[in-house]
Amino acid sequence: SDEHVEQAACYNSLIRGHWGIENHLHWHLDVTFKEDACRARVDNAPLNLSIIRKFALQLLSNIKDKHSLKKDNIRQR
Repeated sequence: SDEHVEQAACYNSLIRGHWGIENHLHWHLDVTFKEDACRARVDNAPLNLSIIRKFALQLLSNIKDKHSLKKDNIRQR
């Protein structure tokens, strides 16, 4: 029925939105901080570095100037 199609489309949109945000975050962490290349593997080091990177990314994303993360990443390509 039309109701089921609309409901499925709504769920699809929500799921795609969630994964879009999730993928965008991880892309920024890897491109900006080279997270995938990090070799920290001992004890809490990976978690601690992840928290610091996410905090730094949040600070950088709050800066509203002509040298934003998005523009800088486009220039680096």
